[in-house]
Amino acid sequence: MIPILFEDRDVLVCLKSPGLLSQDGPQASLPALLREQCQCEIFPVHRLDREAGGVMAYAKTSRSAAALSAAIQQKELGKEYLCVTAGIPAESQGTYRDLLLHDKLRNKTFVVNRMRGGVKEASLSYRVLDTKDSAALILVSLHTGRTHQIRVQFASRGTPLFGDRKYGGGPGQLALWSFRLSFPHPCTGKAMTFSCLPQDAPWSSFPLAELL
Repeated sequence: MIPILFEDRDVLVCLKSPGLLSQDGPQASLPALLREQCQCEIFPVHRLDREAGGVMAYAKTSRSAAALSAAIQQKELGKEYLCVTAGIPAESQGTYRDLLLHDKLRNKTFVVNRMRGGVKEASLSYRVLDTKDSAALILVSLHTGRTHQIRVQFASRGTPLFGDRKYGGGPGQLALWSFRLSFPHPCTGKAMTFSCLPQDAPWSSFPLAELL
């Protein structure tokens, strides 16, 4: 069963397990499972990496999907993530700004040094919540939503996410979690916020409830 945090006739908020596709695809996908579980239409409006888990919102009508998509375009959807990095950032908090190029054939994103076709600006802000040995627990707020953005921006600075094989973080479960999602209700406009803490390793190495 997919854990449901909120549901009405317009929108559904749930928890995505790592390993599921966040959009419809040829393999196990969260939208397909939700349609079967809830017996309703499900319209994806934002993405989350397959290897990541956490809070996601879906529209239940085409009208709600359009409204949520508009909210995303107007930067009214707030996304906060938790990650654990192999290595500790040089500064305890800050903003990363990069130019990113996504290679669709390799499904990998690269930091580049000049604007050209396919290159997009990317930015995020972060705050180190705790450290243990050579690892850091970090709260990230996304300003843009580029493919693999958090993963590549931290990896490019020598602090890849734990379990991120693609970007040098080694084996294991990717330590990236959609912690908090905020958005206006697609029909009423009411401000809505949902959050959930991750469990198990490597998250269990940190006192999450005390830090957040």
